[in-house]
Amino acid sequence: MRDEPTIIREPATFELITPDSPPVPVRVELSYSNRDPYAVQASFRTGQGSPVDWVFARDLLADGLLGPAGTGDVRVQPLAHDPGRIEVELASPSGHAVFTTCATTLAAFLDRTFEEVPPATEYSWLDFDDALADLLTARD
Repeated sequence: MRDEPTIIREPATFELITPDSPPVPVRVELSYSNRDPYAVQASFRTGQGSPVDWVFARDLLADGLLGPAGTGDVRVQPLAHDPGRIEVELASPSGHAVFTTCATTLAAFLDRTFEEVPPATEYSWLDFDDALADLLTARD
């Protein structure tokens, strides 16, 4: 665990793919904190309400740059006809959405996160005492 928290943020545009209309651009903020070294958060700005936040495994996004990755609620893969674009498929009890985004933007963001916390070192960044205190506080 390191003392200094670092948060990396990157704006991105994802395009919502719908069957009957052109893609709809959606502003997304990608963020990564060395306090939660395994995860990347994507905050989808969908209009005037609060953003819709999804948390992904950082490795899932990195693997999805190279080939199909993920099962269940989140799947990520390069587009077969355009490897410069990445498809992100999200499913939840309230719905299903398919987005595409720029592979270069996603890769650059992930590179910055791997510079901050190299792969296979995530465990050393976790603060177990703090996490336990949070769990115990939540039960009160």
